[in-house]
Amino acid sequence: MPVIEAEHRLRRWGAWALLMVGILGLMAPGSGPPREDAGPINPGDVAWMLTASGLVLLMTPGLSFFYGGMVSRKSVLSTMLQSFIAMGVISLLWVIVGFSLAFGDSLGGVIGDPRTFFMLKDVGAQTHPALSPTIPLVLFALFQLKFAIITPALITGSFAERVRFSAYVLFMVLFALFVYAPLAHWTWHPEGFLRKWGVLDFAGGAVVHMSAGFAALAGVLVLGPRKSHREGVHQGPTHIPYVLLGTGMLWFGWFGFNAGSALSATDVAASAFLTTNTASAAAMLAWIVVDGMRGQKPSALGACIGAVVGLVAITPAAGFVTVGHSIVIGLVSSVISNLAVAYKNKVGLDDTLDVFPCHGLGGTVGMLLTAVFAKDVGLIHGKFETMGVHLLAMVIVAGFTFGGSYLLYKVVGFLIPLRVTSEQESQGLDLSQHGESFDPEPAEALRAG
Repeated sequence: MPVIEAEHRLRRWGAWALLMVGILGLMAPGSGPPREDAGPINPGDVAWMLTASGLVLLMTPGLSFFYGGMVSRKSVLSTMLQSFIAMGVISLLWVIVGFSLAFGDSLGGVIGDPRTFFMLKDVGAQTHPALSPTIPLVLFALFQLKFAIITPALITGSFAERVRFSAYVLFMVLFALFVYAPLAHWTWHPEGFLRKWGVLDFAGGAVVHMSAGFAALAGVLVLGPRKSHREGVHQGPTHIPYVLLGTGMLWFGWFGFNAGSALSATDVAASAFLTTNTASAAAMLAWIVVDGMRGQKPSALGACIGAVVGLVAITPAAGFVTVGHSIVIGLVSSVISNLAVAYKNKVGLDDTLDVFPCHGLGGTVGMLLTAVFAKDVGLIHGKFETMGVHLLAMVIVAGFTFGGSYLLYKVVGFLIPLRVTSEQESQGLDLSQHGESFDPEPAEALRAG
């Protein structure tokens, strides 16, 4: 199928999709009557969860700066937009059916009934006895939306500088429906089969980071290396101050990501806040030390990557471990991810921004160490069952996300080309995909032409 014909067809589909969304909005049912078993609202919990939801949303713009500063100058804006656009696409998808698939009435512990909360039906100001016992269900839905937004955005760092924008948007929709929603249901819904097994994932080690990391690995294998990578041309970061800014926004927002996952303003939230900060600090320093042992200078880029790895690894454990354990988690995850990045570079795998070594492996290490240190049920307390179910869950999650994402890339590639052309890649994705540029002169020349 010629590229131009495929893109015209996709635009027509997009127009029809937007029209259908508008019609659904007009037809959307309102909230039903209050549930008889709905408990009282706790104002303190509501205030904290509103704050936490805003903090988690801030992470996606933070991610855009973090990624945007590390790519080549001619693809900065396209890389940043790939994160920003997720806020629009996933927000609508979540309202229509995403929340229902993740948290609707369980169908065998595998997926939510899409009819339960379709168009957020019955999602209003009342609490929900199983999902949000002290806050409005609509606030719980909004908080969980922010996790659904950032997960596909994390994947983009792996195939940066070579993916076609329209193909990425289509993949994002399919990933959210067929990979993210089932994973969230398995792990966080009270009837999800992983949760019933006793798998502990406080804030998304498996649901967010493992899924993004293994989907990233699948994307790298399907799309192949960048042209510059094949030619052996090394392109350093464009704007490291952007990376520093993005790291700061991510670190700040991660307090809502992890501490907010307590779903209440309690001692668990405070503990998760502390362990999150401590693990990130330990991981940042460990990354610099490992680099120094290789004879490298302490770099701003290394410090930022290390800090993010620590945030990733503590995510599944944040509310289950002590501050001392969080130091160990940060140190161990940072060393493993650092070594994995070095190995990836040696074998020539073109994961542009190291999504798999940092998020895929970081999330996996975090899940393993959660099973080691979790209060009362961890391996150090003489409990072997948690480690057993975590090992099985990690195999299931890794296989499902990698295999499912690989299939989705192939489906998207069958419908429209996944990669930009060689000429577009040389030109840069900013100009070839969006007609804009990080540098004003090329963009002005394009508009003049």
